[in-house]
Amino acid sequence: MTDVYDAEKRSAVMARVKGRDTAPEKTLRRLFTQLGARYRLHRKDLPGSPDIVLSGRRLVVFAHGCFWHGHDCARGSRVPKANRDYWLAKVGRNRARDAAAREVLEAAGWRVETVWECEMKDEAALKDRLEALLDSAPLRPAARQGESKR
Repeated sequence: MTDVYDAEKRSAVMARVKGRDTAPEKTLRRLFTQLGARYRLHRKDLPGSPDIVLSGRRLVVFAHGCFWHGHDCARGSRVPKANRDYWLAKVGRNRARDAAAREVLEAAGWRVETVWECEMKDEAALKDRLEALLDSAPLRPAARQGESKR
């Protein structure tokens, strides 16, 4: 089946899909702030440009949308009927990119955590999970003078 929009209209529709400051990402940021964690956003110098980076804890967190990153929940496993081959390839590329970024980050000594959009529904459980993450990744001692902070 062909796309219901022409190429120009499809491009305009896809351009409106947000890649940062999404609702799931804002929820994570709010919860980390409530837990007293300090973080940075979208560090371009790290593979995959993680949504939240806790440098002192060597922890990165990705907030993934179930549909866009192919989660195995009901929303993530849904494939649109229109332009099916395109969407399967698109989600496949996203998953491959995510796996490659995770592999490089872990090899560099980062702990990588993925929080799925569907997991945001139970905010109390999510807050407990984030608290456990913070407890299991204590802050490293401050770098001595003259040493790099990264």
